[in-house]
Amino acid sequence: MESGAVRNNSSVWASIRKLLCAVRGLCRKKQAAPCPAAKGDKTKMQTLELEATNENLSLVNEFIDGFLEEHDCPMRAQMQIDLCVEEIFVNIANYAYGEKTGTARIGISEENGVFTLVFEDAGMAYDPLKKPDPDITLSAEDRQIGGLGIYLVKKNMDTVSYRRENGRNVLTLTKSAEPEP
Repeated sequence: MESGAVRNNSSVWASIRKLLCAVRGLCRKKQAAPCPAAKGDKTKMQTLELEATNENLSLVNEFIDGFLEEHDCPMRAQMQIDLCVEEIFVNIANYAYGEKTGTARIGISEENGVFTLVFEDAGMAYDPLKKPDPDITLSAEDRQIGGLGIYLVKKNMDTVSYRRENGRNVLTLTKSAEPEP
């Protein structure tokens, strides 16, 4: 093997991240509207409100990833946050409003290396944290359907809390993003 051909994981992730930022930057330049995660007060909550449909997941991901990149979120934490964002938003899109379509509001902020995400919808009252964790020692065939997604959210985030406020479901997630070694 050539000298210098093997790189450590952090430099590989840094290269991937730079490439993704470059590609996203090119895409953003083509958009008519500015990126919602523009530079500004790091503690201020940035929000996105849109129809809760599976087709809008890419807009949610772009919004969240733009904010995370702008605030130098380490790649590992960003991947964990992305997984949780997808799980929560898709659940809102598929279940919150039954057969109808409603809106979802997603907020994100950062303070002292801790990212806070808030998901709100005016759908049916539902506290996903009341569902018992799945028995992951069972095979997929023997395990009851459902509950694995919120379990993954709870395992990947530092805190997850739910409240019903003014006719809205409000799910709040936090993730401390420590720098990668």
